[in-house]
Amino acid sequence: MKMQGEAWQKLAGEFARVGRVLFDARLNNTHSGNMSMRVQDEIVITRHGAMLGYLEEADLVVLGLDCSGEDTAPASTEFELHRSIYLATPAMAVIHTHPRTATALSLIHNEIVPIDLEGRHYFPSVPVEEVDPYSGSEGAKQAVALCLREGPIVVVRGHGAFAAGDSLERCLQLSHSLEWSCDILQRCRELGISPDTMRNPDQARDK
Repeated sequence: MKMQGEAWQKLAGEFARVGRVLFDARLNNTHSGNMSMRVQDEIVITRHGAMLGYLEEADLVVLGLDCSGEDTAPASTEFELHRSIYLATPAMAVIHTHPRTATALSLIHNEIVPIDLEGRHYFPSVPVEEVDPYSGSEGAKQAVALCLREGPIVVVRGHGAFAAGDSLERCLQLSHSLEWSCDILQRCRELGISPDTMRNPDQARDK
């Protein structure tokens, strides 16, 4: 690992800070999700089974971009998918979350279209990818990486979201904004307001 001393401690601190926000925001449960950063030709990624809300330096695994097979065992099981994203995009960070509302909506939609202004600012629509079987499959790696070449975030149907950006904080912002938009969308539906009506505020006020 080329990064040492104060630089490494700062990086580890950023992982811990973002992981805690992800957990507190309920974007992951105690042991779900994973995060990584690209540092030149290496990937720093959370270990398999790490609690993102309580990360320590020992929970970070450093692997080369060309690492594969048994050498990746200590890392998150999503390591190869993260690597595929780095090889296919200019991303410097990746966050995988299990947002409940977004995951639920992915079961009935092929894309998620925000109706709130902030969500529409960040992503006019979010693709939902059907990947079966999912875990560790070549199809999953290719599908997710391809989507993240076109936009900053994607949802894998029934599984969760992957966000890519220039920093962990940017990925956190995208991940939280997606779930926030999905929650607003679901609340409007519970109120009997259709998404089409919400895109025309005059119709909504007339009801």
